[in-house]
Parts: sequence; C-alpha cells; structure tokens
Amino acid sequence: MGTPLSDSSLLAPLLEVCRRPVIVVGSGIFGSVVAERLAADAGRDVIVLEKRSHVGGNSYSETDPETGIEVHRYGSHIFHTKSEKVFAYISRFARLNAYRHKVLTTSSGRVYAMPISLMTINAFFGKNLRPSEVDAFLADSTEKYRAAEPANLEEKAVSLIGEDLYRAFIRGYTAKQWGRDPKELPAEIITRLPVRHNYNTDYFNDPYQGIPLEGYGKLFEKLLDHPKIHTFLNTDYFDVRDVIPDSAEIVWTGMADRLLDYKYGHLEWRSLRFEWERFDVEDRQGTAVMNYADEDVPWTRIHEFKHYHPERPAFTSGKTVLCKEFPAAWKPGDEAYYPINNGRNRKLYEKYADEIARRPGWHLGGRLGAYQYWDMDKAIEKALELYESAFRP
Repeated sequence: MGTPLSDSSLLAPLLEVCRRPVIVVGSGIFGSVVAERLAADAGRDVIVLEKRSHVGGNSYSETDPETGIEVHRYGSHIFHTKSEKVFAYISRFARLNAYRHKVLTTSSGRVYAMPISLMTINAFFGKNLRPSEVDAFLADSTEKYRAAEPANLEEKAVSLIGEDLYRAFIRGYTAKQWGRDPKELPAEIITRLPVRHNYNTDYFNDPYQGIPLEGYGKLFEKLLDHPKIHTFLNTDYFDVRDVIPDSAEIVWTGMADRLLDYKYGHLEWRSLRFEWERFDVEDRQGTAVMNYADEDVPWTRIHEFKHYHPERPAFTSGKTVLCKEFPAAWKPGDEAYYPINNGRNRKLYEKYADEIARRPGWHLGGRLGAYQYWDMDKAIEKALELYESAFRP
C-alpha cells in the first residue's frame, strides 16, 4: 500500500497510468480482501477509495496513546470462524492470540453468562438442573406459545425460551437495539435463540478464534500492502466520481440506495454512538464485554478492550479504557451499522441490487452493500467468492 494518499487531485493522473484498474470503494474487510486478491493474485492495479481517515472500516483498531491499550474504535470485533479456508487466508496477514470471547449480561442488578446456558438458567431460577432436564423445565413456559405462528419478535422469542428468560435477557436489550417495542418487530429478526444445556460459557463455538496480536489496524495495513494497491483516505467516491471513467470496474461496499441517490426510497438502518472513559485502575469490569439487559439503562453494552490482549504489557499497567455503546436512530449522513432486515427493506434492497447488477463492471459487497450484518469471517468468505467468480484470471 505504501503511504496512503489524502490528496484526491492525484486520482486522475493515477487513473491515466494504471492498466485496467479496479476501483474498490471502501476499505473494510470485504473491500480490503478483494483488493488484496486483485493485486496479489490477478496482478491488477487497484485503487481503494476510503472516506474515513483510516483503513479497516468498522473493524479498525489502534493503540490508545494515553494508556497503550489497543481499542476497537467502532465496538468490539472478534475474529471467529469454522472455515479452514477463511482461517488459512487471514493467517497470512495476522497471527491470532488465544482469546476466547465470553459475554456477561447485567439484568436487575445481577450478572449472568450469555448466551443463555445451563449456568444462566440455574443462576436465574435458583435451580440445579442437569442438562437432560432443561427441555422439560422450559416446556411449561414455552408450550402454550408454540401453537400458533408467531406474529412478532416477542412471540417468537417467548416460544423459544419462555416469558421469564425473555423479559430478563431479551426484551429490554432488543427494544434498545432496534428502537421499538419487540411486539412491533417481525418474528424473522430472530431465527433462533440458542439455549445451551451445559456450562459452556464461550460466546462462540467456532474452532478458530482470537484477536490479531498486532491489532486490526496492522491487519488491514498488511492486506493492502502491495505495490499495485493505491489507497486514498479522506476520499468520498461522490466527490471524485466525475474523474472515474465509465469503463472502470467498481467494487461498491457502500450503501446501495446511496449509490442510486435514494431513487426508490431509503433503506432503514440502526446507528450507534460511543462514549469513552479512562480509569486509573487495572480492571474496571472484569470482562471484555458486559451487556445491559434492562430497558431503563440507556446503553446496550460496555467494552473494556484491554481484556482482548492479556499478552500485552498494558494489561497490567494500572490503566484501562471503557467504551459505552448506545444504539441510535439513523438518518442520512450518519454511520449505518445494523440493517433493519424486514420484508419492506428486503424488497427495497432487491430493487437497488438488481439495478446495480445491470451496470457493466459493477459489483456489490460488504455489510453495507449487501444489506447484511455479516461477521468478519462471512465478509471474508463473500469477498473471496466475488473474486473467484468475477475477477480471477
């Protein structure tokens, strides 16, 4: 990648000297993987346009200058996958530490393990159930809700885990996350709620897990470190599109409706805002992520990033950084984080996706471009699939 450029006036002369360049709009995990494959495998010139001041999209992390702690600037990102192919690919650019993600949740002043497991159930109900007893125990509270097709998210959730667990752990968090009563949300938002019948408190069961030892910022620098990749930071596609030739191939990882000037209407999203605090203590909350299930607590979770790197000296430095995460309504111009993936928005997205697909040389991808909330491994997998199907010689 060399030194990323911020002077967009250099784009036009670069386009003149590059041979068959591909324009990748956005340097998140999807765009960066596509760019790396195009340059390293296909030998193509690639121009990456990134409107932020750094590469990496929402997965970006950097060292906090005051504490030396690696912080994730847009909420916690944990790499995990079942795919050997995805793990082998990412391992070429980053070594992962041994971190295994665990999430706790605070409900009515008490702390429980999430997702719901035998430990959660026994602690919440004051029981000592064995694994074989869980289904029968929950049957009394779920059976009456299974008779009819659930009409909304609340009915779906209660049919899976019962009303008590739903109200303690799901209802308030969901209402905050989506900004509306769960009765107003479609049942399809929750396809399943895992209930573990054992004491496994790992958040993910994937065999490959961890955090890049050098942080996500370094991971993205290495992905884009190729002489045929030219990265422009602080560069909005819409400010420079007039100098991009119509014949250019473009990988678009931004919002599909924004690309077409919202001609069919706006897709709906949820946004986030973050509040940061530093403390002169070694450990503030005892875990990387603490969820807050109560609806009257305005944030959904607090991140304490030092727990992702217990191997670093900063872990025992006597300082820590916390970040509160607040769901927020989205409007054009805000950062979009979560697609509201209901029937109305899926139909609208398909209209945009179909029209963009008819443009010669255009390709949609990434969380924003696909209108999907993908984990990082899914984004990598989809990026590799796009490269194989559309670009590989």
